[in-house]
Amino acid sequence: MGLSIFMLLLIWAINGFPGHEFEWLTLYERGNYRFPILFYLDRVSAVYLFAVWVIFSVIVRYCRNYLHRETGYKRFFLTIFSFAFGLNMIVLSGSIDMLFAGWEIVGISSFLLIAFYRHRVQPVRNALRAYTIYRFCDIGLLLGAWMSHQLFHESDHFSNLSVLFEHSAPPPASYPALLLMSLMIFVAASGKSAQFPFCFWLPRAMEGPTPSSAIFYGALSVHLGVFLLLRTSQIWSYHILTRTVLFFIGLLTVLIASLAERTQSNIKGQVAYASITQVGFMFMELALGLETLVLVHFLGNAFLRCYQLLVSPSIVAHMLRVEGAIDTTPDVKNVVMLRHLPASLRDIVPEVLQNTLYVFALQEGNLEFLVRSILWIPLKQMGAKINRLNMHLKHINVVSVIMAFMLLIAIGILNYTYLALPTALAMVMASLSAFSLKHSFIRIWNTVALSCMLAAVTVWFLHPSDWSDVMVFSTGIIPSWLLGVLVLSQLPRNENFMDSPFAYRGMAETNPVQSLLLLLSFLGLVGFPITPAFIGEDLLLFHASSHQHSWISALIAVCFVINGIAAARVYLRLCMGRPSEIYEA
Repeated sequence: MGLSIFMLLLIWAINGFPGHEFEWLTLYERGNYRFPILFYLDRVSAVYLFAVWVIFSVIVRYCRNYLHRETGYKRFFLTIFSFAFGLNMIVLSGSIDMLFAGWEIVGISSFLLIAFYRHRVQPVRNALRAYTIYRFCDIGLLLGAWMSHQLFHESDHFSNLSVLFEHSAPPPASYPALLLMSLMIFVAASGKSAQFPFCFWLPRAMEGPTPSSAIFYGALSVHLGVFLLLRTSQIWSYHILTRTVLFFIGLLTVLIASLAERTQSNIKGQVAYASITQVGFMFMELALGLETLVLVHFLGNAFLRCYQLLVSPSIVAHMLRVEGAIDTTPDVKNVVMLRHLPASLRDIVPEVLQNTLYVFALQEGNLEFLVRSILWIPLKQMGAKINRLNMHLKHINVVSVIMAFMLLIAIGILNYTYLALPTALAMVMASLSAFSLKHSFIRIWNTVALSCMLAAVTVWFLHPSDWSDVMVFSTGIIPSWLLGVLVLSQLPRNENFMDSPFAYRGMAETNPVQSLLLLLSFLGLVGFPITPAFIGEDLLLFHASSHQHSWISALIAVCFVINGIAAARVYLRLCMGRPSEIYEA
């Protein structure tokens, strides 16, 4: 059997690794929209599948002994196998829609594994931090999927991209459109692979078990941004400007991560920044067109980082034994075999810059503060201003705007489709309101559901004839919302708990059934691929972008991302931590 597989691979390699596309079935089709279950295998998929097979086999065998006394033993394996399913879906995806489905599964699995030690506050907070970066960067992938439908129509399969971008033919879209789509792809890839300016979240994600850190942030998940770039290379490599942008993303990452690595006080932090640095080099290699080198580099880095993380507990145990035997502190760098590194910063940098560089490295270039200032804080401030308004005043304002538009439509100044504009405004206000709320769980849940339904109504106003597609989205959102309301309504009232924005109830321990139901409700509400809402999101973006007000599709994508973060915060605060435990900010 093994010899037969080897011979088949050898024949495939001799023929130049031709790509093979397989369409299993059509999940949904109506009009010009079609969502096929499509798989694609080429040399990139083969290399990633080989790495997944080797590393996942090692991790599973390692975990059988490493975690055999852990309370969450079964929970860990359920999550790690869901990660493997999502990863294989990404690697074998034949279109960007299929890739996004696997992308979401990997993101949720990562979110749950970072918070695996749910009795401790820091893993829970870091899980939300990593998930927040994932969701914000998902805007790039959502808009990239939307643009692929608009620009390439029926030729948005990965197998067709190379034909579309042959140099002998004109480009399938204008340069500004390709540039915008390339930037969206870069945002998604940088967030997933912890590249500039999102370098800071990966070391904090090491709060999970060591095996999950090895398979996620040392070996496989951290390289998914590279995979996305390889899959879409025909799009972003078409112009020198996008290549230059990608090169400088990798270069800045290498500079910042290599400095930050020197200041880490733990092995996991050092390995995390070393992995980030190597992925930065891969981004630079891709910008230079060295795709074969990137695949070899990926295999070497994935196997090395996986090994380093798996042996790190043994290194720590060895250090403790040595320290106890010699009754002194051993040389950490010698023990972890880091003597091959270049000279320290104190030897190669002028003295006047030493302290500045050291503080810069400790603070990771202030990238987290920069990202929070640009993405997080403005949204929180806008949401807080909306929440400070009187509830009746907000309703009066929204109704007044809608009535004004209806009047203009009635007298013939505007078309009825312009009703989508105030509805989209109300959708944005609802998302921002849920994003900044902290104390009322049911209010957050209802506001998130309201924002989702306003998105559906907005698209219905734009395309009344496509009401059945809007209903597909609603059949996933409404049951998930009602399930969440049912669970939240059964919570006992606790005024002290409700007054603290950093309180955790530990429902996963006190009431695991309710915790599981809330998790399912959360997944359905954020459009996870277990309900029709996942296809519904794609349908809403597809229909919104086919109208003259196509910018509304961007607003819908942003609101979906914000809603996911708000719902995730509710789930973490209720289900994680110790019962009725309150942590200070």
